[in-house]
Amino acid sequence: MTVKAPRKLDPLDHKIINVLSKDARVSNRRIALQLGVTEGTIRGRIKRLEENNSIRMTAVTSTHLAHSLRPVLIGIEANHAEIKGLCQKLAAMPEIRCVIRMLGRYDLLAIGLFESLEEIAQIANNRILALPGVRHVETSIAVKTLKYDHRVAKITSNWRHSK
Repeated sequence: MTVKAPRKLDPLDHKIINVLSKDARVSNRRIALQLGVTEGTIRGRIKRLEENNSIRMTAVTSTHLAHSLRPVLIGIEANHAEIKGLCQKLAAMPEIRCVIRMLGRYDLLAIGLFESLEEIAQIANNRILALPGVRHVETSIAVKTLKYDHRVAKITSNWRHSK
C-alpha cells in the first residue's frame, strides 16, 4: 500500500475526527447524519484520513488494567548536535513509549511504563545515560494516576475545530 502525501485537514475532516475521538465505533451513517453529509462522503473521508496517516483506529488500554506498571517521565539534557540521533535511539527502545523534543529544562522527554525501580534505574542510568551526547538524565515516577484522558494524544493541526 502506498501512503499518499499528507493533505491539509479541512473543517469536515476535523469534525469527523472529533466524532471518532469520542467513539471510534460509531457508524459512518450516524456520523453522516450528525454532520449533514452522505454516508459515502464519511466513508471516503475516513479512508483517506487513514491512508494519509492522519488518523489511526486503535484500542486504548484502560490504565487500571496496567496493575503495577508506573508511568515514568525521563527528562534528558543532551548535546544539541546529537539530538536527532538520540531521538532515533530512544524511539528504538521497546521500553520507551513516547519521545518528545522539548524547549525548556530538558531537550528530550522520554515516557515509559515500568514495573520496578530496578527496571527504571537500569534504563535511565545504564542505557539512556550511556548514549553518546546525553549529559544528564532525571526521572519522575508517577505515584498515583488521578486522572487520565485517553484523548490526550489526539493531535490535529487546528484543535479549535474539534470543540
